[in-house]
This record gives sequence, structure tokens and C-alpha cells, in this order.
Amino acid sequence: MKSTNPPSLFEHARQERLRKESPLAARMRPRTLEEYIGQKHILAPGRLLRRAIQADQLASLIFYGPPGTGKTTLASVIANTTKSAFVTLNAVMAGIADLKAVTAEAQRRLGEYGQRTILFIDEVHRWNKAQQDALLPWVENGTVILIGATTENPYFTVNRALVSRSRIFQLKPLTDEDIRQVIRQAIEDPARGFGKLHIRLDDEALAHLANVANGDARAALNALELAVETTAPDEDGAIHLTLSVAEESIQHRAVLYDREGDYHFDTISAFIKSMRGSDPDAVFYWLAKMVYAGEDPRFIFRRMIIFASEDIGMADPHAVPFVTACAEAFDRVGLPEGHFPLAHAALYCATAPKSNSVLGFFDALKLVEKEREGEVPNHLRDASRDKEGFGHGVGYQYPHDYREHWVAQQYLPSSLQGRIFYEPGELGYEAQLASQIRERRELQLAALRENESALSPPEILSFSPADRTTEQWLARAVDSLSGTLAQIRTELFRTRTLQRHELVLDLTADTGLFTWEAVRQTPEGGIWALVRSEQAAQVLREQAANLPGLRQPQILVGSPEELPALLADTPDLRFDFIIGRNLFINNDLYNNYIHLFQTLLAPGGTLAFAENLPRHGQRLSRLVETPLPPEIAEAEEKIYTNPDDPLVNWDASDLCRLLQEAGLATANPTILDLHRTQVLPLATLNRWMDTSDANSYASRLLATGLKPEYLAQLAAALRPLANRSVAFASQTAILSATNQ
Repeated sequence: MKSTNPPSLFEHARQERLRKESPLAARMRPRTLEEYIGQKHILAPGRLLRRAIQADQLASLIFYGPPGTGKTTLASVIANTTKSAFVTLNAVMAGIADLKAVTAEAQRRLGEYGQRTILFIDEVHRWNKAQQDALLPWVENGTVILIGATTENPYFTVNRALVSRSRIFQLKPLTDEDIRQVIRQAIEDPARGFGKLHIRLDDEALAHLANVANGDARAALNALELAVETTAPDEDGAIHLTLSVAEESIQHRAVLYDREGDYHFDTISAFIKSMRGSDPDAVFYWLAKMVYAGEDPRFIFRRMIIFASEDIGMADPHAVPFVTACAEAFDRVGLPEGHFPLAHAALYCATAPKSNSVLGFFDALKLVEKEREGEVPNHLRDASRDKEGFGHGVGYQYPHDYREHWVAQQYLPSSLQGRIFYEPGELGYEAQLASQIRERRELQLAALRENESALSPPEILSFSPADRTTEQWLARAVDSLSGTLAQIRTELFRTRTLQRHELVLDLTADTGLFTWEAVRQTPEGGIWALVRSEQAAQVLREQAANLPGLRQPQILVGSPEELPALLADTPDLRFDFIIGRNLFINNDLYNNYIHLFQTLLAPGGTLAFAENLPRHGQRLSRLVETPLPPEIAEAEEKIYTNPDDPLVNWDASDLCRLLQEAGLATANPTILDLHRTQVLPLATLNRWMDTSDANSYASRLLATGLKPEYLAQLAAALRPLANRSVAFASQTAILSATNQ
């Protein structure tokens, strides 16, 4: 808890001694957002959580993720940043009596000083239902702002009422580069780390520490501390950390797995779905992960016996007795030789024939031990517990719904696509399987290369409680468009599956065509809306006033060229999705714009534009039913194919080429043939046919060599359409490119 009184001299000395004697991982715990490493999906500049921390506008939060990913550290950063009182409880040691004391003090503090209280509960899943229920009223009435940290799925272990009132942010294991940065930071820091020592860390040693830490910063720092403290300085006084020293300091990779929680359910779900999908490679991988993590083999056998009846059934009546026989063999043999019947049964379930090619399982086991583990693809995760929150299981294709009960989809982790653990033998019934399995492997890899929809959909990494008023207003704003504009918006947003935490830059927000849909799809993200005038900005602000403060778009006034200056306050801001409409019409800045937008795009981010193609616009001669001389249509085609006119001398393919030349990966453009009905005012028709205006349609026709009498015929044929509804045809291209 934050204290308003300075510590006594003795207390200060005690705290200093504890700080110096603390493990390296505790000493190096970040104190500010700038020192925090990793979790860029929720803490990169511009992300909603970072903005909320910086603005001290936190609502109740739950941080969910495996050990060592920075949940408690993030809470301590908030404690150092907020002006609210910050109180910490550990759910293992604290109970309802402690909670009552905290809430009573919070009430007093709020009443006497108007100061809010943030209550951080570490391992909040450890509290039982009664304890969590006791917390709920104080969260509801605003006495405390809850920050909970849990390694267990909050949708399963935390009171549903608390979950529904909290923003949930999922923390992921740190990348190898993140771990390297953590290690370098510890070596260089003179106050909290080893900066006062002369440490020489070999690149191979650094790579080993980062790899075997498996995304756990605490494990990496503990290994570094052990290596430094057990290595004697050389004659130059340098502590030389070699690969062999690093290997002695951290030898065993910890696989994220719990016998009763998410990793258990997700992994057995992936194992079963891989068997159902007839993918023996994936079956061996998930089996190896469970065995390596210490799962009870009898539990695995029970699930395979069920599977043999449920998913193989009468297609192979021998499946149940075969798997049962393997289970009995396991009970007689025991471990480690029992791995053979266990793997043999799994292989039988995946392929249905008898097979003795179980050695591939041990290849998978070695892979789990030596290589960084791959995450369960999102569509294979257990959907029964948290589909709504994290999107687990979304996109899974049920093989029984397809011909021959098989469909090409991703079963192995993305990092292991193409790995082969099982190679069919050439003897007995297995020889009949060889060609089918190889053919399916080829089809599966081809589908994953050519069709992104076959890949696992992204996992939802953050979630906010439902705000019915906000969602209703956004639904009205999104649904208020005409059919043509709604179609353009729908196709543009199909170019990227937005995640809830992503950042979007709308380059043409004057009308709000894309802005409100982006706000709707990214409730934990952020929207930056560029408008051309202060008047348009004011309209947008008035509309945004209907939304909570953190959901409102950041409004920028200016042109695209001014974006670097407009975003100067957040120079590291990078967007996941940059969108706009008709940015390139009659514009000589194609290349400048593309390179500018590319600098603002995050790695893996998407540029998407809806561009009208003037050269494919409505020909006036086609509006009339009266037969006209062919010379008129020929003259119109010359207008729309003039290579010297920047309004029409380009097409979607030209923009795709420019995007590719900039180093972006482009998708095939989507061409929309649109038809809109609108009144053709007489004044507009007169302006088109005004030969005194050098830029009018009539003047352009004459410039092609069209005879004046033909022009007069066209004008006469068009005149009956004045002030009547006319169907205009146009063509819009949806272009998208990814920052590789």
C-alpha cells in the first residue's frame, strides 16, 4: 500500500538491505512503462491500456497469462504511476477479513480526501466463490478499482460478475528478443543489476538463455544470476559467460502445462481434434507435449478409448479393443517403455490401421525438449470455456462435415508447419496408407500456403465488459449508410481481421464512413481519425461525445503530408490498420503517400484503400436509350484512356505495382461494380455540356476531335434526363498490402 508518511530511518535501512539482497529478478522489476519489456499488443504506444495508465483513468482490470510474463510487474508499474492509493493482497494468504479492512480504509480515504483506491489481488483465482462474491459490491460501487492477476483462465476461475465488469488483457510469453533485451538490461544496469561488474556474455550463451527460458523473464534472470555468481573472474577481472556456463545455469526447458487448467484442456483438445483430422504428425506433437509435461498416461488412454468409439466407430470396429489392449500393455510394462503402446494407440486412432511406426513419437518428444514450443493454434483450443472471451476454437472446421471426413486445415503450430514425425511403412496394411497420408500432407500444405482462411484465426488478447449504450450508438452510426457505401466499407474491413486491441488510422474520416466501424471492432484498441478541416473535426467530436472517453477517436486536423507533425508527440506510434478512401484520385503523390503510410505501419500491419477508378466510370452516352452515332462513344473512350490525364491514366494494377515496389506484400484487389440511383440536376447537366469551360465534359469531347454536331446530339439526348433519377455505374477497387 502507498504510504503518506515517510519511512523511519530504521525502516528505510531495512528496506534498502532487503532490496540489495533480493534476487536479480526482483531487483530488475521495471518501475515505469518505459522500462517494461514485451506485451506490445497491449502496451505499445497508443494502445488503450497504455493510454489508460498514462492518463490515470483505469477501470477494473484482469491480467491473465503464464508465469514470468509480467503480470505483477505491470501492476507495480501502475502503482508507481497512479495518484490513487495502491493496495496489494495475495489471494493465497489473504481472506475476507483482510478485504474488509482494505475496503473500510478505501471508503474512509474516498470520503475524507476524495482519493480512489486500486486493489491489486495477485493469484485472484485462488479465492473461492464466496471470497470473490465479497469483493463484488465494492467493485460495483466504485469503492475500489480491481486489478487481478491470474495464471488461470479468468472465464473459468473468476466470478463471472467480476469478469463482466473488468477489462481482460492476456499477456503472452515473451519473445526470444524480449528475453535478450531483459538480460542485456540486467547486465548493464549499475544500480539494480550487474552494471558495476565486468561481464562478457557470448552471443551463443545469450541465445541459449533466451531460448531455454521459453518466454519466462524470471527464469532467464535467475539463470543469469546463477551464472554470474558461480563464475570466477579471469585474470582481467572479467566474468566470461560462455555457452557451457549458460547450459549449466539453465538446462531444462519448462513446458507451460497445468494438470487442471487451460493448458491441460487446450492440449487434450488439440490432441483429440488432430486425431479426428487424421493428422498423425500433429497427434505425435501434442502427445509428446502432454507426456513431457507429466500428464497421466491413463487419462490419455481414457480419452483415446472414448475417441475410438466416438470418432472411429464402425468404420474400424477393431479400434476400441486395440486401444484397450494398448492400455493394458501399458499397465503391465510401465514407464519409460510404456511410451510405445501409448504412442501406438494414438497413431492407430489417427490413421485407423495397425502400425508399429511409433518411433516418430520420440522424434516429437525430442523436439519438445530441444526447441521452443509452439502455441496451440487458436481454432484447436477448447472452445467450451472461453470462446466468447478469447475466441478459442473459432474457425475450427469439423472434419465429419466434409467429404471423406477430412478437410485441409492447420493442426500443428505455425512454427512447425511441414514437420514430419510419422512416415508410413511399406509393409502390411500400413503400406496402403502411405499414398493417402502423403497426398493429404501435400493438400494441407498447399491449402495453408494459398488460403489464409485455412490458418488458425487470431486469438483474442483483450476483452472489455459490455457497454450496451455505447454498442447501440455505434450500431446506429454503422448502419446509417447507403447500400453502396456500406458495401465499400464491408469489403475494406474484410482485408484484415481486426483484433480488439489493435490501432487504426482512418485517413479520410471527414464523413465517418470507416471511423465508427473501426471503433466498434477495437474496443481495447485506439482510433486516430484524420480530417481535412476544423469544421469536420467539430462534427466528429460532437458525434464522439456519445462514447466513453477512452473509446473516443483521437482526431487529427490536416492533410496526410502533415501526419508526421500531427503525431510528433508519440513518435513510436505504429498502426495495425491504415485505411482511407479516394486518396489517389487525380493525385501526383502516389509514391510519397505510400512511403509515408508505410513508415506509420506496424510490422505485419495492413494498408487498405477504397479507390474509385474514374477510367471505369459512367459513360454519358450509355445513359440514354436513343441510338447515338458511334463516334460519340469512341470519343468518350478516348477521354477515359488519355495517358496524359492524371485523373484517368491509372488503374488498380498501377497502385498494386507501386505498393509492391515499396516492399509491401499486396493481395489481389477486389473490384466492386457499383450502381447508384440519384437525381441528375439540370445545373449539373448544363455544367457538363458547357463548351466555354475548358475542363468541362463537352470540352474534353471536342478535344478528342468529336464534331460539334455530334456533341449537340448527345446534349439533346441527355436533356430529357434533367431533374430525374438516373442510374449511374462506377467501379471501386479495394486494395490492401501488408508490411512484411
